[in-house]
Amino acid sequence: MTSTSALPENAGRQCHNVVNPYHSTHYFAPEFGEELAKAGIGNRRAAYFAARGAAMGAVGPGTITATFYNFHHDLIAQHVPYVWTVTTPEAVLEARLRAADVTLRRLLGDAALDSPEMAEAAELALRATEGCARQARPLYAAHADLPVPDAPHLAYWRAATLLREHRGDGHLLALLDAELDGLEALVTHTASGRGMSYQGVMATRGWSPEDWQAAQERLRSRGLLDAEGELTEAGVRLRKDLERHTDRLDRGPYEHLGAEGVARLTELATGFTSAALSAGAFPAEMFGK
Repeated sequence: MTSTSALPENAGRQCHNVVNPYHSTHYFAPEFGEELAKAGIGNRRAAYFAARGAAMGAVGPGTITATFYNFHHDLIAQHVPYVWTVTTPEAVLEARLRAADVTLRRLLGDAALDSPEMAEAAELALRATEGCARQARPLYAAHADLPVPDAPHLAYWRAATLLREHRGDGHLLALLDAELDGLEALVTHTASGRGMSYQGVMATRGWSPEDWQAAQERLRSRGLLDAEGELTEAGVRLRKDLERHTDRLDRGPYEHLGAEGVARLTELATGFTSAALSAGAFPAEMFGK
């Protein structure tokens, strides 16, 4: 039952910010590469494209470029659709779920995964997903068609995946409205200090230093970036507007859950994410300036 109390401003974003890392831990874990290799994909980049895209079926590079948004299309085309000649989306989805399971067990331990708090987090997050919408959200909609695992820690992981992709699909609409292409979005996010580091982008997204510099020049011509590569006042406003726009598009699940439920899920998610961070879930050099 949805709470009738008003949802505080930014409550949904704050909840997302601590739920999303629980989903994302497996991308940076050695178990991810190991499990995808068992499914026939030994290349880490190919594994990422396949794992995140498999819910949509054996799609081509154009669909991955469109839905992932900030990767260079040529990098994607190096691996897709080739990955579907060595494995199937079904095998990849099974491997991904195994990777999430073993990663979370290593980072958090069996006691946390079997705790009443984990079961409560799963129940709250799944209830929030009842407020999500499929329209114009291809990654969310594809993942919403997958079954929810029985184990509470994996049910929570599935719910976190749905909430992540729901917000992400909406965020892409906000980026398009702001007339930011994929690399310009990365440059501004990195300049804000909240996104991936320059080194992280160069290592994973397929862009060259020349591409990065060209994007910076385009942003300077719009008054969004200064000579040192920092956001101008207009750039800071744009990033804030992007988050507010995304919040509006993503308000459904959190309004459905209600203020009390969102507050409790945020509390529980903070505990699990903090524990994962303390266990070294994410490489520090990949994020921030």
